[in-house]
Amino acid sequence: MNRTRPVPGTPDADRYKWSALFNTTLGVLLVSINESILIIALPDIFRGIKLNPLVPANSFYLLWILLGFMLVTAVLVVTLGRLGDLYGRVRMYNLGFAVFTVFSVLLSVNWMHGTAAGAFIVGMRIGQGIGGSFLFANSSAILTDAFPENQRGMALGINNVAGIAGMFIGLVVGGLLAPIDWRLVFIVSAPFGLLGTVWAYAKLHDSGVRTRARIDWWGNVLFAVGLTLVLVGITYGIQPYGTSAMGWTSPRVLGTLIGGLVLLTVFGVVESKVASPMFRLQLFRIRAFLAGNIASLLAAIGRGGLMFLFVMWLQGIWLPLHGVSFTDTPLWAGIYMLPMTGGFLVAGPISGVLSDRYGARPFATSGMVIASLTFVGFLFLPIDFSYTPFAILMAINGLAMGLFASPNRAAIMNSLPPDQRGAGAGMSGVFQNAAMVLSMGIFFTLMISGIASALPRTLYRGLVAQHVPVAAATAVSHLPPITSLFASLLGYDPMSKLLGPAVLSHLPAHSAHVLTGRQFFPTLLATPFSDGLTIAFTFGAVACALAALASVLRGQKYVHAVAAPSGADARPGTVEADRTTSNEDTRADEPVLAAQGVGAFAGHSSALPPDEPEQLPEASATT
Repeated sequence: MNRTRPVPGTPDADRYKWSALFNTTLGVLLVSINESILIIALPDIFRGIKLNPLVPANSFYLLWILLGFMLVTAVLVVTLGRLGDLYGRVRMYNLGFAVFTVFSVLLSVNWMHGTAAGAFIVGMRIGQGIGGSFLFANSSAILTDAFPENQRGMALGINNVAGIAGMFIGLVVGGLLAPIDWRLVFIVSAPFGLLGTVWAYAKLHDSGVRTRARIDWWGNVLFAVGLTLVLVGITYGIQPYGTSAMGWTSPRVLGTLIGGLVLLTVFGVVESKVASPMFRLQLFRIRAFLAGNIASLLAAIGRGGLMFLFVMWLQGIWLPLHGVSFTDTPLWAGIYMLPMTGGFLVAGPISGVLSDRYGARPFATSGMVIASLTFVGFLFLPIDFSYTPFAILMAINGLAMGLFASPNRAAIMNSLPPDQRGAGAGMSGVFQNAAMVLSMGIFFTLMISGIASALPRTLYRGLVAQHVPVAAATAVSHLPPITSLFASLLGYDPMSKLLGPAVLSHLPAHSAHVLTGRQFFPTLLATPFSDGLTIAFTFGAVACALAALASVLRGQKYVHAVAAPSGADARPGTVEADRTTSNEDTRADEPVLAAQGVGAFAGHSSALPPDEPEQLPEASATT
């Protein structure tokens, strides 16, 4: 379809930017919901396909059904963002909606059982993740093209907060739909995906600068394989190896991690040599881009780990102790975490609007400082807490993360040259998406380290006290600690799964009742789990404090601009307009940063060699 780009400032342009905002927000929301929707729905899915995920041989399916979607979005987001720069961001975005919708439908028609069904879901989730990568990689660039500089914080804030809030909304949606039919968890995305596909094709158009360049095949392959190996190594590092509670000393894990890091090092060398690299390393010379992405990585590590901690804490301990049956804990865990989602939704758009006027640094920095303090606050809660202070801390944490996320995202996108917005958005997406897998590895490792010494002894004593034979009690107590954590995460009745009917049927009726009740396992797990929480929350507080430091170092408000054509009137996005509209960059000793690339760390230029910009029929030379 040959669409003419609306002239900026006209009613058509105003209508288009809102259409772009609503459509891309729908796309990002769908992707983020599907990143978390299975966390709560996993028990019903495994029951539906008749597969026990706690059997060591089946741990592959548990990890990859949960993480495969996140991993593929982390790996592909840069490549697909760069393809958007080359062939049109809207074209790639539309393709993503279609791919995402097709695989959502395929996931719901799984007729198999056992390991075959598990493998089918893993494969289809990876396909769904590819579609999600197209959406995630290009949505920010489309919005940055559509909105003027003085409104991008608001637009990107709404878009980004919808994405983060979707992680928590997915918990509730999965908890509501999975008990009805596990297939609903997948098919629910299809009608929204179809709507988004048709809507995007009919209403969106490329309005940015497109560049002529060859595809960097070597860079794409090296990056995809290298990052995949690193993330796979982290995934398997939290699994047991031999007599060790974790697999970080496993030759396979070490080989995978080292191999991935070597390939990523080679990738960095290749990207510095090729004419049109996939990963524009020069972009890291722009201080606002580099510092914003470091802050985003650290914040995402803290946020992602916090979500998993809360799910395990609520499902494995707090909800059973407060009378909720194990089968109902997944749904109620999502509901009890809603205050955090509310905080995101309130703070995100407001801070985005304010950052358009005052810059990102004060809001992003204060958000991370407050988030760090909430991690400290969680340290002081007892394991069997009163819900009111817990909810207040969650709401404050959500507000803090929302206060950070929108301005930080807008600052990152504003710092990018117009013809590099797709690649830059993809590079930024790598930090955010890879952080989800990285945070799982870090927080699970910290939790396992905290409970590994105390849990076996506590579990053995508790089982023997209820007349479980010594051999059976020894076998269960020596199971890897991650088995207990996964049982908590999945909302299973742990003792029924770990002991099995062969042991339970030979115990006194009272002992069997105690062991499978809502008090026994949560009470035994409470003290070791509390030790793990102390370590994990301390790490989260440090990560957010470092994110605050990175945010401070971003510098003052910076909008990368291109010069207006000779004789043209200055408009938002030109050097002249930036000098009059920026509130922080007007100091005599720190001039406005513009297309020349001033704004790098001291002594480095951020000027980027052009890739022969191609002016599209609907494009303009100014942003």
